[in-house]
Amino acid sequence: MLLLVLSALLLLFCNLDVWYFLRGAQVFVEAWFLPRIEDILAEQSIDGMVLPHDLDYLGHMNNSRYLRECDFARFHHYMRNGLFMASRKLGAKMVVGASTIRYRRSLAFREAFQIRTKVLGWDEKAFYLEQRFVSKRDGFVSAVMLCRQNVVGSSPESIMEFIYKKQIECPQFPEELKHWISFISASSQALRAESGLEDKNK
Repeated sequence: MLLLVLSALLLLFCNLDVWYFLRGAQVFVEAWFLPRIEDILAEQSIDGMVLPHDLDYLGHMNNSRYLRECDFARFHHYMRNGLFMASRKLGAKMVVGASTIRYRRSLAFREAFQIRTKVLGWDEKAFYLEQRFVSKRDGFVSAVMLCRQNVVGSSPESIMEFIYKKQIECPQFPEELKHWISFISASSQALRAESGLEDKNK
């Protein structure tokens, strides 16, 4: 019986990223019992530490782990400011449409850090967020990511109105966000032209 259980667990861990789903459940439970954040634009932070399974060959936090940790930080953020439950009730889904991360200084083994997440604004299709990895050692911003969270099946305006029961004016975009959105748009147009989609739509 024990051998059967161990074999089943081995098969499960080999074919499914079990730790990802366990971590997601942990974040959900933790955020559920924390106080609600009423201000949608308020910055929120979660703590982290570089563990052995985060390391690359140089002994630093590997590049993919930053994106993975950002996933959990955004989920925590949406749970606390009401975006997650509002989107669920409206039958909408929020999926990453684009992200760009800039690495400024590596995070070393056992280095403690915070991920600070905030909504910068939104348009008719997506929310835009900034996420920063801040070292607890000296407050240095080790990495910063911009993320476009597309809303499928609804719109950011509808979600905001559902949460606040009134229309909320979007704040002015920071200059770096405007440049980033322009880059995404130019990249999208180039790829569409390359694949011949522009000609088909004419």
